[in-house]
Amino acid sequence: MRLVVGLGNPGRDYVATRHNVGFDCVDLFASRLGWISSPEQFQTHGKAKFDGLTIDGTLSLHGSGATEKVLLLKPMTFMNVSGKSVRAACDFYQLAPVDVLVVLDDVALPCGRIRLRGAGSSGGHNGLKDIERVLGTADYPRLRIGIDAPGRVPQKDYVLGRFNPDQRKKVDDAIARACGAIVTWIDQGLNKAMSQFNADEG
Repeated sequence: MRLVVGLGNPGRDYVATRHNVGFDCVDLFASRLGWISSPEQFQTHGKAKFDGLTIDGTLSLHGSGATEKVLLLKPMTFMNVSGKSVRAACDFYQLAPVDVLVVLDDVALPCGRIRLRGAGSSGGHNGLKDIERVLGTADYPRLRIGIDAPGRVPQKDYVLGRFNPDQRKKVDDAIARACGAIVTWIDQGLNKAMSQFNADEG
């Protein structure tokens, strides 16, 4: 089983903000796989579990006829305590950190870029900091979606703001590619997904 966690903040005030691209990604992923009929339905059709919203299903693995169960999780705890939700899901399903993929925003990457890694530092991201704290390790996969650097705008204000039209187009394209990276990670493993999608400049 694989767990895909999209990071963000709950509530109407945070919808479509830069800090919520992790939510946006799992919304689109569930829609693309036909688990919901539109991305917006994650909010209404997701099950309240693990201090978050969840949708699960199975993914057919390429060429083998086998399937993999996948749980999508949007923590409803607010960003800086996302680890509580992730730990609850991992404990319930007895998942190792290697089976957890966290999708998040990254101010160090240009809008339109994505980067998949199997481990690493939090890079100052409060969601990753808390997940690392509760899991006791930084050795879990993470998929970063670039949102541009804040420039002169205070970072907190910037990440809680909304994309301008040019950024929105770029980030929508990046989220679509991120969904492909998630499928490849589940189907063919981390190394294949990294070699294919980290080279994709957008």
